[in-house]
Amino acid sequence: MRIRIVDAFTDRPFAGNPAGVLLLEAFPDDDRLQRVALEVNHSETAFAHRLPAGGEADWALRWFTPATEVAMCGHATLATAHVLHTTGAHEGPVRFATRSGVLTATPREDGAITLDFPTAPLTPVQTPAGVAEALGAEPRTVLDTGPNIGDLLVEVADEKTVRGLAPDLTALAAHSERGVIATARAEDPARGYDYVSRCFFPNVGIDEDPVTGSAHTALAPFWSERLGRPDLTGLQASSRSGRVRTELRGGRTLLSGHAVTVIDGELLV
Repeated sequence: MRIRIVDAFTDRPFAGNPAGVLLLEAFPDDDRLQRVALEVNHSETAFAHRLPAGGEADWALRWFTPATEVAMCGHATLATAHVLHTTGAHEGPVRFATRSGVLTATPREDGAITLDFPTAPLTPVQTPAGVAEALGAEPRTVLDTGPNIGDLLVEVADEKTVRGLAPDLTALAAHSERGVIATARAEDPARGYDYVSRCFFPNVGIDEDPVTGSAHTALAPFWSERLGRPDLTGLQASSRSGRVRTELRGGRTLLSGHAVTVIDGELLV
């Protein structure tokens, strides 16, 4: 099996979020997929195979963290679309059949790729006891992000607070299905982004995800309502960092970014 490592939501290597991408003839058993994802040991590894022509989707796509399969992943979808387009395996928009329905990835003239994902349903909730202590900051707003995402979206005071978070991951794991998205308004929008975030996913084996496309299906409606604009840019302020352009279209959210292939090799076992 040929395996590629792609940095997603960045236009330069060694930034953004790395994902493994394997294009297959068919999916092997789940244990095999999970073992490969553990060996790759990035936040997600994507496995895809071509589907028969004439159906509702062109490729089947699954995503695995080192610990488990997930229902939705933005950066590994972007990485897979990038591999399909740069290798000539697929031209134009590509439709992926996934656990979250059919997701479309469309190449743009500027070299970026736009993903069409379902908008996360946001439900305000009371701040669960212990979240502030586990996160290390006092929440302003807390929302549930629905079944596809499985996170708590937590707004904190400001960008400085987001950047300075050092959460107790063991304690944080008790408060959501996947983890916590911490966010705040950008301190200076002139720097080219409207809001900032960090994502901690201890329940799926990821202490901090570098850049999370799926989280932006919740961040986009949250900040679009507050800032009064459907088109925004989010900065995920991890150590690798990356930017996600978002466009809110009601029940769908468009996520745009670049990707760079950094490793192309062969799985020998």
